[in-house]
Amino acid sequence: MKAVVCTKYGPPDVLQLKEVDKPVPKDNEVLVRIYATTVTRAGCAFIKGDPLISRFFSVDGFHLTGLMRPINPRPGVELAGEIEAVGKDVKLFKKGDQVFGECLGAYAEYICLPEEGVLAIKPANMTYEEAAAVCDGVLTALPYLRDKGNIQSGQKVLIYGASGSIGTAAVQLAKYFGAEVTGVCSTTNLEMVKSLGADKVIDYTKEDFTKTGQTYDIIFDTVSKSSFSRCKSSLKQRGVYLKTFPTLANLTSKIGSKRAMFAAVGMRPSSEKTKDLIFVKELIEAGKIRSVIDRRYPLEQIAEAHRYVDKGHKKGNVVITVEHI
Repeated sequence: MKAVVCTKYGPPDVLQLKEVDKPVPKDNEVLVRIYATTVTRAGCAFIKGDPLISRFFSVDGFHLTGLMRPINPRPGVELAGEIEAVGKDVKLFKKGDQVFGECLGAYAEYICLPEEGVLAIKPANMTYEEAAAVCDGVLTALPYLRDKGNIQSGQKVLIYGASGSIGTAAVQLAKYFGAEVTGVCSTTNLEMVKSLGADKVIDYTKEDFTKTGQTYDIIFDTVSKSSFSRCKSSLKQRGVYLKTFPTLANLTSKIGSKRAMFAAVGMRPSSEKTKDLIFVKELIEAGKIRSVIDRRYPLEQIAEAHRYVDKGHKKGNVVITVEHI
């Protein structure tokens, strides 16, 4: 089968499409024929090993990084596909089930993962591409807003980077939880963010949200391009500033009753992430959450897809389609 292999840090060209052995499921595993996966900002950062701090963290809880080179040579995390075979002890899934979830090594035609892994039945009203695309954003935004931010109905929430993978999910989830949502994005994405339910949208190329005089219960920086010191005056008392990517200078801070928090949400147990996946599936089927897909690339163009995401201007998600001949 075809799979992408990465044995060293560097630009997208370090990603190589190779022929590898097709995996065989163990007794407690399922074999998934992958139809779609995604390229994320976090995935690009870990392929490059830049910034350096990224080498000390895992990709969505999967051990990929090492100080000098990737520990695991098989990148890619999000996936959607069909179960082709199951081990003799598997009870949760059967052959033919359409599924979506996360497992390291998703840049491939097939993958085996434990039935207790991060996997759930695909939403009935989504294509494989849409289902793969929704995983990264919702499995990051949900624990940040719900668990770290303790989001409540009626609160004012600002989503910085509202047009990206995590941002588009965060806007929709915040609206679901009953918040008044302000999205911050570029001019070209204003209408798209409004269509996701944002009550207000700020064009960061024309206006600095920290100078409007507005204050928020939660400021969620989904692209890690702001700072707590810059945003603290825009937080209400007991307000929370959330950031998706750590810096050595500030993982958790507090000024008065205002807090800044980073959380390695990808390191949560698989059982917790699977519960969230099932919860989000129900929201999707109820019409509360939808995927936003910017571009699609075939697996053979994985390096080009990474180069595009590296530019930092993607809208929602970039999907990799996997064809089976």
